[in-house]
This record gives sequence, C-alpha cells and structure tokens, in this order.
Amino acid sequence: MLSKLTGGILYDPAQQLDGEIRDIFIRDGVIVQNPGADARFDEIHDVSGKVVMAGAVDIHSHIAGGNVNTARLLLPEQHRNHMARRLNQPFSTAKWSTTEIGYRYARMGYTTVVEPAMLPVNALDVHLQMADIPIIDTAALAILGNDDLLLRLMRGKASQAQINDYVAWTLHATRALGLKVINAGGANAFKSNVRHFDLDDIVPDYGVSSRQILQTLQRATYALGVPHPVHVHCNNLGVPGNVETVLATMEAAQGLPMHLAHVQFYAYGKEGTRGFSSAAAQLMDGFRRYPNISMDVGQVLFGQTVTISGDVIAQYSRNADASPNKWVMWDAECEGSGGVVPYRYRQTSFVNGLQWAIGLEMFLLAEDPGRVFFTTDHPNGAPFTCYPQLYRLLMDYQYRLECLDSIHPDVVAMTLLKDLKREFSLYDIALMTRCAAAKLLGLDDRGHLLPGGIADIAVYTPHDNKEIMFDRAALVFKNGQLVVRDGDIVQRLSGKAQTILPQYDGSIRQTVQRHFNRFYSLSLGNFMVNDVDFVQPDQQRFFSHDCLS
Repeated sequence: MLSKLTGGILYDPAQQLDGEIRDIFIRDGVIVQNPGADARFDEIHDVSGKVVMAGAVDIHSHIAGGNVNTARLLLPEQHRNHMARRLNQPFSTAKWSTTEIGYRYARMGYTTVVEPAMLPVNALDVHLQMADIPIIDTAALAILGNDDLLLRLMRGKASQAQINDYVAWTLHATRALGLKVINAGGANAFKSNVRHFDLDDIVPDYGVSSRQILQTLQRATYALGVPHPVHVHCNNLGVPGNVETVLATMEAAQGLPMHLAHVQFYAYGKEGTRGFSSAAAQLMDGFRRYPNISMDVGQVLFGQTVTISGDVIAQYSRNADASPNKWVMWDAECEGSGGVVPYRYRQTSFVNGLQWAIGLEMFLLAEDPGRVFFTTDHPNGAPFTCYPQLYRLLMDYQYRLECLDSIHPDVVAMTLLKDLKREFSLYDIALMTRCAAAKLLGLDDRGHLLPGGIADIAVYTPHDNKEIMFDRAALVFKNGQLVVRDGDIVQRLSGKAQTILPQYDGSIRQTVQRHFNRFYSLSLGNFMVNDVDFVQPDQQRFFSHDCLS
C-alpha cells in the first residue's frame, strides 16, 4: 500500500527540519523516498497548514505490572464505569483500563511507551497487560539491584563477566528493553528494618553498598552493549537535601552513560524556615558537568493521583500523607518490594507548589534539551494525560505567570521561575519527545520522519493554546495506518513489545536454576516470557533490537 501526506509543516530534528513544508510517503507501514511522478497512491491525506511530527515516545510511564493493578484495586472509585458493567463489558471503557491507556496516548500522538519498572518475577504479567494495551508499542525495563541472587554473587566476589551474564539472561528471560535500578539495595535493607539508605550505606547480610551495586550493574549494561543506559531511581527520593545524593550519583557513574529517573524528586534543598527549598539550579549546574548523564524530570501537576514505586523505603515513609487514607506495602520473595500511596497535589500547599515549580525550573534551565525528557513519572507526579498542560507551561511564559499567581505565595520567593522567560519551540518539543527519546532507548526505527523509519506519525492543528493543540491530534498513523482522526480512535491495532537480546554464556542458567530450586516457591519456567504465552501466537508480539557493537 502506498500513501502520501501532503503539505504538512514538518518538525523533525533528525533532519534539522524546523517548520518546513514537505510531503511524506509511506509504503507498507514504512516511510520511503518520493516514489516519483508516476506513482499511484492508495491514500492521500492533505495536511496543509498542520504540524507534522513523528509519533511521540514516552520513556517512563507506569502502565502495567503489579503496582498498577494494586492501585486499581486500592482505588476502584478512580476506574469504575457502571454503564460499561451493565453492558457486560467490565473494563473496556473504564478509566485507567488498558484500553483507555492506549487510546489516551494515541489521541495525544504518542505511539511508543516504556514501562520503567518490571520486576523479573512479574514479567509475564507485565507483558500480558501491555499486550492488552491497544495501538501503542510498548517496552519494559527489568528491575535489578535488590534481588537476592545478584547480592549473593557480589558478596561471593563473582566476576564482572558472570554478573554481565546474569544481567543478559535477565533481559532475555523477561523480554526487557533495558535495566532499571531502584534505590539499589534499599528494598533489601528495608527487610532488615532499615528506614534510610544512602549511596554508601551497606546492605545488611551482604556487605555491599548501594554505590557498588549501581556501578556493577552500570558496567554490565555498558559492556553488553544495551543501547539504553542503566535507568536509575536514586536513593533518598523526596527527602529535603537530597540534591547531594543525585549529584553524588552522577559522579558515581564514572563517565559511563547513566539515565536518572524523575529527577524533580531529587532537586530539594534544606533552606528556608520550613527546611525545604528548590535546588534545581544546583542540580542543573551539576548536570552540565556530566555529559554522560541523561534524565527525565517527573513533573508534578496539581490534582488527585496515586504514587506507585518499588522504593519501599520512600513509600513507607509517606504513608501518613495518603489521600484518601489507605495504602499498600508489599514484599516479594528474594526480589524487591514496594508500595502504593494515593496522593493529591494541592495548589494551596507550599510543598506541592514548590515541587511544581522545581520541575519547571529544571526544564527551563536545561541547556541541552536532548538529554532532558518529558515525564510526569505517571502516575506519581501526575497522570500522563496532563502532558498537554505541561507543554503549554513550557511554551507560554505568560501562562506560567498566571499559574504562578495561583499557588502558595511563598513559593514565588523560593524559586527562579518568574525570571525564566524561556519558551520552548515546536522543534524543542519534537526533539525531547520524539527524536532524542527514541535515540536514548536505542529505537532507531522511530522518533523521526526519515525514509526507513516506521510510519508512526502525529499531525496537529496549530493553536495558540498548546494544551488544546496537543490534547487531541488531528491525525495519528501507527505503522502507516490511520488510528486517530480529530482526536477520535478510528481503528484499534495491536502494538508490539520492543526488546533487546544481548549475548551471554549459557552456563549462567545453571546458577539461576540452582538459586530458584533452593529459594523460590515456583519453578524457573514460570517466570520465563515466551511467545506461546500470548493469545495470538500467530502474530509476532516481540520485536528485538540489536545491541550496540
């Protein structure tokens, strides 16, 4: 099938296109060169006067897994749809169902989303949930850093090569795209009644520090050639003064690539009468010194949400703030732990207002937007459905000032926000949410409009109010097929899971098997993710990307 989008205003940093009028040609789901004057098109879409970008890529959004389902169970009032139940379709139209996740992302022009926290023992469940999310391609990052086998290997002075093999085996077994580290060693230390765990603290019974765990896994990811750097949730999340922790973590990377997640939650100082202040400028000064580091912001926006995390120390410490007043903490055998705590960010709250301002400060102080990425750490800072509001905040200085006037008055004096007049351009948005995001993940087939790329394309109607513009795309194409028209879903497709399969020495399987036989209640085979686990085995569910040589 051959189709054409004609007359669009293209924003594509991969080609340095900053508002140029170009046609796009699609053959069988792939962007191609101009086929020539004699070509006969099956479809022609006139997008004259409209903004055209590649489909957006969200590198960090909690869309599947045990914590997500626990949040649904804990807060049924957030997702019930009684009419759908009367129609005998229990969750197909319910809020925050898998269906709505796919539809809401697609309506905004997103075509690829990464679940950043997949516990290996829960990998099959994560993939089954992601397979049920329509339209968007998905990927997941496997969590290591608190599991018993890794810490036993380190305690026993295993070689880096053996740990590399274990990491590679984990990525294979879980069909992951990369590796996530959450408060390295902290969840395991929590089991020994530890309630504060810093970068150089030692995990009880194992004799290794958080820094050693992080560096070991970082070296493994780098040595294996996994394109996405180790994805790090640092120690001391949400603690005043934790800017020192994130700066120390940047230094601990020792020049190797590292991605820091939801860094707004680490940009906190201790100044002021409340002992809580913005350290965004200090953090961004440090960030400039470490070109090997990338980060996503984790912007806070006001409203009801629910916080979910494998960082059980952080979650347990704030259970008293639960709103509504109910919460869940859990522990997994030989693996990790975590918690679910509902939370409402309030404009009248000094702390919440400062968190909101800190994230915006970080965005606006970033000198290299190609290393800073749009996230709300969905749902922790805000639901992903708030992204259009975030775009407007960053693209409209006057709107920021209006919002600043509506929050706690003491926040204004504690931040630089009123003096930061920078306004992001459409080119900046395309870079941060498309081109650079796909590159960071190693997904070279998307995030751009170059020939050879998959035809994931978003078309927007220009509007002075960028929240309106980005909330409902005019057209969205997934693999060249039209899935959204004027903000409405017109076709439901099945996406693929993006994976990476690094090489490893097969002898590591024996080590893993012995560990499972000794310590786990289920067999190793129960945790392996295979094509046969899915409803439609005749359709390829997984797409594997190459490791870097």
